[in-house]
Amino acid sequence: MELIAQKRDVQGKGASRRLRRSGKTPGVLYGGNLPVVSIEVNHNSLFHALKREAFHASVLTLNLDGKQETVVLRDFVMHPFRQEVQHIDLQRVDSEHKLHVSVPLHFVNADIAPGVKLSGGKVSHVMTELEVSCLPAHLPEFIEVDLSQLAAGHSIHVSDLVMPAGVEAVCVQHGDNAVVATMVLPRGAAGEETEA
Repeated sequence: MELIAQKRDVQGKGASRRLRRSGKTPGVLYGGNLPVVSIEVNHNSLFHALKREAFHASVLTLNLDGKQETVVLRDFVMHPFRQEVQHIDLQRVDSEHKLHVSVPLHFVNADIAPGVKLSGGKVSHVMTELEVSCLPAHLPEFIEVDLSQLAAGHSIHVSDLVMPAGVEAVCVQHGDNAVVATMVLPRGAAGEETEA
C-alpha cells in the first residue's frame, strides 16, 4: 500500500489548522538514523485508507516528495466528533531489525465450537489484537484464532495460537500467556446442568 506525502515547512497550531482546512493532514515521520520530518498527507485518501484493516498492520510505501521509504503506521489522532484525522505518526522500517506491531485477530469457526453447539455458550473475545515481534518481511495482516475446539468453560491462550513463520508474540516472550478468548455459558445454564 502506498501513501503519498509532502514535506511540511510551517509548524504550530495555526499552521496545522490552516492545513486541515485545505484538506491536508499534518504528520511526522521518524525512526532509523535519520532526522524527524514533518509531513502532510491528503486527508481523504488517508481517511479511506485508515478504514482498511490491512493499513494498520502492514509495511507501507511512503512516497515523500518522489522518494520512497518503507514505513509502518504508529499512531493517528481523530477529531472528537467530526470524521476528521487530526494527525498521523509514521515510523521508518529497517528490513534488518525486528518490529513490534499490534496485529488484528480474526476469530473463525465459532459456530462449530463444542461450547456453542452442545452447551449454548457464547465466545467472549478478551483480545482483538496482539502485539508481535518480527522482521518487516514477515509481518502478517492478521492472525487467525481457530475456535473449533473451544468447549464450555475453557479458554484459548496466546500460546495456543498458530503463529506465522518468523512471528513471535511479545507477551509470550515476557512470560505472559494471556487469554485471547473464552467460552461463556449463559446465566442459568450451569444450574440446569447440575439439576439434570
